[in-house]
Amino acid sequence: MARVRAISHRCIETEDDIRAGIRSLCRRCKVMRRVHAEAGEPPLRRREAGFEGLARIIVAQQVSVASANAIWARFEMAVTPLAADRLLLTTEEQLRAAGLSGPKIRTLRAVSQAVADGLDLARLDAMHDEEVHAALTAVSGIGPWTADIFLMFCLGRADAFTAGDLALQIAAQHAFGLNERPDHRMLAELAERWRPWRGVAARLLWAYYRTVKAGKSGVPV
Repeated sequence: MARVRAISHRCIETEDDIRAGIRSLCRRCKVMRRVHAEAGEPPLRRREAGFEGLARIIVAQQVSVASANAIWARFEMAVTPLAADRLLLTTEEQLRAAGLSGPKIRTLRAVSQAVADGLDLARLDAMHDEEVHAALTAVSGIGPWTADIFLMFCLGRADAFTAGDLALQIAAQHAFGLNERPDHRMLAELAERWRPWRGVAARLLWAYYRTVKAGKSGVPV
């Protein structure tokens, strides 16, 4: 009889997990110590996993929080119950009326069709980060950023990191005092020092980005 492989992940489930990550990062990295001192405690930011969590990420991309919440409320009314098979039965007119753009509708439909064809979003939690990333980015319209955000906030993976995020790149530029904004590759290299808590480092950098934008950081914008 074949043995079932047991996979163990360090996950962020509670505020205590965030604090544990911060303690580890601050002990080992002076940049994180300063970022934490200026930005304070970052929020937990956990989301539902499965189809709902992935759909929320797609809906919220490139719009403000207020707009995302309004569109999501209309989307939930249009797709009831909220499930992949129901979305496939929802017309494009209904989805556009909810405020979704054409590309987002195509991505949501691609995800729904992938689920219908056998993609089990509920089982992603039992997979390694790299496997989850590969399974999601195989779906048309799902890029690395979306997969990374799903890993971080839906599955709570403590070491997930999205080096392609513009806000993280800007925050890292200010935190490290760089002359130019680091690209995806450079930020990924910088983030290696934060393993196995890169997910907490990302939360700290997002919080730091808000202080930089507000002009509250000691680093000039």
